[in-house]
Amino acid sequence: MITLEISHLFLQQYWWFLVSFLAASLVFLMFVQGGQTLIFSIGKTNLERNLIINTLGRKWELTFTTLVVFGGAFFASFPLFYATSFGGAYWAWTALLLAFTIQAISYEYRTKKGNLFGPKFFEALMFINGLFGTLLIGIIVGTMFNGAEFSLNSLNNMSWHNSARGLEAVLNWHNLSLGLAIFFLARISGLLYFIMTVDDENVYANSKKRLLYNALPFLVFFIAFIIKLLIISGFAIDNQGKVFMENYKYLNNFLQMPIVLIMFLLGLIGVLFGIIKTYFSKTKFDKGFWFTSVGIVLTVLALFLNLGYNNTAFYPSSYDIQSSLTIQNASSSLFTLQVMSIVSLFIPVVIAYIIVVWRAMNKTKISKQEVEDKNEITY
Repeated sequence: MITLEISHLFLQQYWWFLVSFLAASLVFLMFVQGGQTLIFSIGKTNLERNLIINTLGRKWELTFTTLVVFGGAFFASFPLFYATSFGGAYWAWTALLLAFTIQAISYEYRTKKGNLFGPKFFEALMFINGLFGTLLIGIIVGTMFNGAEFSLNSLNNMSWHNSARGLEAVLNWHNLSLGLAIFFLARISGLLYFIMTVDDENVYANSKKRLLYNALPFLVFFIAFIIKLLIISGFAIDNQGKVFMENYKYLNNFLQMPIVLIMFLLGLIGVLFGIIKTYFSKTKFDKGFWFTSVGIVLTVLALFLNLGYNNTAFYPSSYDIQSSLTIQNASSSLFTLQVMSIVSLFIPVVIAYIIVVWRAMNKTKISKQEVEDKNEITY
């Protein structure tokens, strides 16, 4: 019986790590959304906008697919979270999914023959996706630290105690600061991606110039979020599975899990190095995207591990503290996690495939000459 319990706990922690890694990958891939909010500020001409949209168009499906996989993995491994959050905060999730739906429509129809709205209409939809897609992701994740107004009965039937159904999270400045931090971080990644993949002096100069304009607000909102996170009381779990408030819980998690803290600090260094090296380099440095991207993955992964590990409620209830969700009470059965874990062994193969495809698609920078050929305007 003890072995069975330990085995189940190990799988719960294993799947929380995988879900956290998917979340980190999703934030990294949001350079597409960030880049879409820069279409009009970086692309001064139709040709330059075509350059930008085509280089983003090579990757937009990865973000969309990762979002779907992230949701699917969360549902399969921690179904009670899926039922509680998606079932209760459905206006927030509906708005997020709608934002990503219009993205798919935009890339499909922007240059299609017979388009009655014109390219600029779909470019505006791309901007909306970039704005609300990043902002809402951050706000929703913020509720996983600050709590949501729900309760569960003995049969795990959920009741949501706010008529705004998730949109109330926007009124919490701590949630909003994380959303804005992710928004500006995605724009930074988008700019670095343009510098790396577009062979055009105007796009390069405009992208480099706007790095600082987006780095400063990112730092303001991110630092505000982290400072508040480290000083607030968090939702801890005792040996009997009861939830209680612990002073400086998330700070304690970092201190008690030094590997996670080191991961977090290395991630921040990577993000800042990619920005600083690109902006202040006297020669053209176009590899800052990779330093920042690795940093994003490490930082977000560390935040999610801080959120779920070390006896912490990863989706706390601000209405009824004992209804808070943990990786123990919200997970699937032992058998389900065992079967899913076998499937997860194929993840390295999928990652390897993505790396090979990515390298093939980005082997050469996209240029005006390439896009001027109408056959090359894919999006």
